[in-house]
Amino acid sequence: MKRIAFALLASLAVSAFAFARAAEEKPAAATSAPKADSKKDTVNSNTEVAVIKTPQGEMVVEFWSDVAPKTVENFKKLAKDGFYDGTAFHRVIKGFMIQGGDPLTKDASMESRWGTGDPGYKIKAEFNSRKHEKGVLSMARSQSPDSAGSQFFICHGDASFLDNKYTAFGKLIKGEDVLDKIANCEKRAGGEGSKPVQRQGVDSVKIVERATIK
Repeated sequence: MKRIAFALLASLAVSAFAFARAAEEKPAAATSAPKADSKKDTVNSNTEVAVIKTPQGEMVVEFWSDVAPKTVENFKKLAKDGFYDGTAFHRVIKGFMIQGGDPLTKDASMESRWGTGDPGYKIKAEFNSRKHEKGVLSMARSQSPDSAGSQFFICHGDASFLDNKYTAFGKLIKGEDVLDKIANCEKRAGGEGSKPVQRQGVDSVKIVERATIK
């Protein structure tokens, strides 16, 4: 697991140059980080969930706005803007996590840069006491604590070595079987062996009222 942990940190610790290049191609979907300072924002975050639709099925995520309100609002805003639609889980490690949210994954010709994309801005970390365990949604980042933007990962197993170092901001409440299918997909040989052979796409990410989920 230490080897995998190192691989995660090495992969997420993308050079400042790479991030600068990605920022030059700012998607029109978002130009600034949203604010989440009002009580109303917190209430809405508690009643809303995210539905991540993939060819493998749907995953439903509840938000932890009590410990990461700004991160939750950022994710919701991007989702409502359609930012995540058409992206892919570009990095998959069985027993560890599946990583997505990079806008560059919409373009196959940009594959060499997958993992470096962002919405054109960064958000401040909201490290908290929530544990990184199976099903937990957390923000990917580079070496700087305040370098997260749009990329996220869903834990496929215990990842306690990330606790208080990455911003956990939600957890699956439905679709663990879909998480398992993606995590168990065939990966290419070479490197850390985390690149799926077949595209693990994200059709859409929708924010809906929790009461509408059956």
